[in-house]
Amino acid sequence: MQVGMDWLQEWVELDEDATRVAETLTMIGLEVESLTAAAPDFSGVSVAMLTSLSSHPGSERLKVCEVDTGAGSVQVVCGADNVAVGQRVALAQVGARLPDGREIAASEIRGIRSEGMLCSAAELGIAEVETGILVLDSAGPLGVPLRTELHLDMPVLDVNITPNRADCFSVLGLARELAAATSQVRRELGVETVPAQSRETIGIKLQAGAACARFAGRVITGIQTDATTPLWLRERLRRAGIRPIHPVVDVTNYVMLELGQPLHGYDLRKLSGGIIVRFAQPAEQITLLDGKQQTLSEDVLVITDDSGPIALAGIMGGASTAVDGGTADVFLESAYFAPDQIAGRARRFGMHTDASARFERGVDPQLQRRALERATGLLLKIAGGQPGPIQVEELPDALPASTSIKLRRERLDALLGYSPDIDSVTDLLRRLEMQVHASQSGWSVTPPTFRFDLGIEEDLVEEVGRLLGYDAIPADPGWDIPQLGIASELRVSEEMLADTLVARGYNEVINYGFGAEEHAHWINPDAELLRLQNPISRELAVMRRSLWPGLLLTAQRNQNRQQSRLRIFEIGQQFAPAGAGVSQAPVLAGLAYGANVPEQWGEAARQVDFFDVKADVEALLEQTGRAGDFAFLPASHPALRPGQTARVELTGELAGWIGVLHPQVQQHFDLKLPAILFCLHIERVDCGLPAHFEPYSRFPWLRRDLALLVSEDLAAERLLAEVRNAAGSVLQNVF
Repeated sequence: MQVGMDWLQEWVELDEDATRVAETLTMIGLEVESLTAAAPDFSGVSVAMLTSLSSHPGSERLKVCEVDTGAGSVQVVCGADNVAVGQRVALAQVGARLPDGREIAASEIRGIRSEGMLCSAAELGIAEVETGILVLDSAGPLGVPLRTELHLDMPVLDVNITPNRADCFSVLGLARELAAATSQVRRELGVETVPAQSRETIGIKLQAGAACARFAGRVITGIQTDATTPLWLRERLRRAGIRPIHPVVDVTNYVMLELGQPLHGYDLRKLSGGIIVRFAQPAEQITLLDGKQQTLSEDVLVITDDSGPIALAGIMGGASTAVDGGTADVFLESAYFAPDQIAGRARRFGMHTDASARFERGVDPQLQRRALERATGLLLKIAGGQPGPIQVEELPDALPASTSIKLRRERLDALLGYSPDIDSVTDLLRRLEMQVHASQSGWSVTPPTFRFDLGIEEDLVEEVGRLLGYDAIPADPGWDIPQLGIASELRVSEEMLADTLVARGYNEVINYGFGAEEHAHWINPDAELLRLQNPISRELAVMRRSLWPGLLLTAQRNQNRQQSRLRIFEIGQQFAPAGAGVSQAPVLAGLAYGANVPEQWGEAARQVDFFDVKADVEALLEQTGRAGDFAFLPASHPALRPGQTARVELTGELAGWIGVLHPQVQQHFDLKLPAILFCLHIERVDCGLPAHFEPYSRFPWLRRDLALLVSEDLAAERLLAEVRNAAGSVLQNVF
């Protein structure tokens, strides 16, 4: 979240040094990622007033302006459409330097001398879109540098709000934290109650139960269609990263940033009947403000009227009821939506909005009326109008209730590592606006309604620790009796397996534990997948049933970067449904791609094949001391090429797979050459035999090269097994 220092200073008295404010926020868990000026660097631009205006004799589009600088008058030629006498403007005088590096000089434009330039907001770097010259709202003295007039040197803090701190997604929330951390009294900027001036209302029905337990709204009629958002409000939105659009939209965004309560404005005359909050019907559709049509499912909460869905609740409004330049009557919505009903829905539709970011984390259920009053007051000052009464529909039993949390003295001391005094802890918790009752054994604490993250005793310990300052907790060296670990000769460690592959030219990679559903189906087409309820993206939507998709995508990325030879492996968990739960198993998987050896003069390169990788797998199995107990048997796997696939077994049980990638899977992952894949279940290959001494034989060894005539369908592994059984203990090796 981005917020200017001047906005924060309205709520709490702060140190003028923004760096110290940023350090304070960071030390209490709200990391400030950057401190930037409110505008890019420019100089020589000051406040001036247009005193006269005439047409340019040599151009119908250009105008000749007389501008009062406060120290005299200058003549400027301007081509903007919105210039008018009496305006206070931003004048770049001769010698001024603009953000793009231009230096303003006196010039003649079609025979008329121009001694400066009237600047637009875009030319000064404080707007994205060119909308004519910048017109100032204030009535202060002329000649004041524009950077001073608009506080453009005021730092803007970019605060990284963690998912559990929804209460800090507002200026009010950050001010609360700063006041608590610095022992300052937070200024309570009262919101004036705006009395109703009309009786106009619309019907509101709640049909989604606890998903929407409170819905407040207000009709405002007769707003001025030609009203514009004042510069001070546009500037605060811009510094927060929000583009000004329309007075109604700008006011709702401003209140959301200030108080943390998202609001939405509907064009009243575009509504058909009353408002109904319900879940969507199967395959119901809505066209949103971004112009995209979305097909809805039954778990999506929507705002509807008689015509159907008009907004995705807590995410984005619909295009059919959007306010525009002709909107004179609006209906303002301020609602409480349960976080579980909003979480993940925006990402499902490929969106991320400021409203969804707040609702899916949690909004104060007591904030709706206050935000509506604040928005009403701002809108009336900007665009006029007649407000109706505030309508509130609610389900009191479904609203979250504040519950008391018991904080024990001994638990606090044990987790912090030292014992702060009772009065200090009580003061810290009260500074966080909690209700606290202290006793010798501990504290009974009731969090405020905006602190969704406080639910257990350890949460309160964290609050005490971060406000005390972790750096202020005294160092107290402890002591312990060292316990030696257990080393077993019967276990082959994952490190040993990894070292073996590294020695054979492989590199270890680490991929995500989840991936795309389409990739998973190519490896295990019939396997049941574990889908995430709130995926980061479509490419990371299911838990992996195999490590192979991650390795194949890594190979694809390396191939696209002209890496023609690749040996990689990964050791990680793969997941599968297990009744009502999840089972996970550690797996070692690898991939070989390209030439069998690095390019060199001493040996001709060829493409790596099945037997090259089989030798690598056998080297892994040798680490167990029981390589003879493993068997490579012909089998079929949906991701591997028929006829070049082997099932690795240990005493008849599946231990892994090895094979050449199936051509269709190779095409799906866009690989130019076939890859050789293998995987081994760690639980099958980490059990070894104890080391023991075997004396050399006193007799010379004999080597026999046998040629046998057998059936074509006889597996080589079966033949080797018969040789081992027949030879007994005198056999040293067979291959």
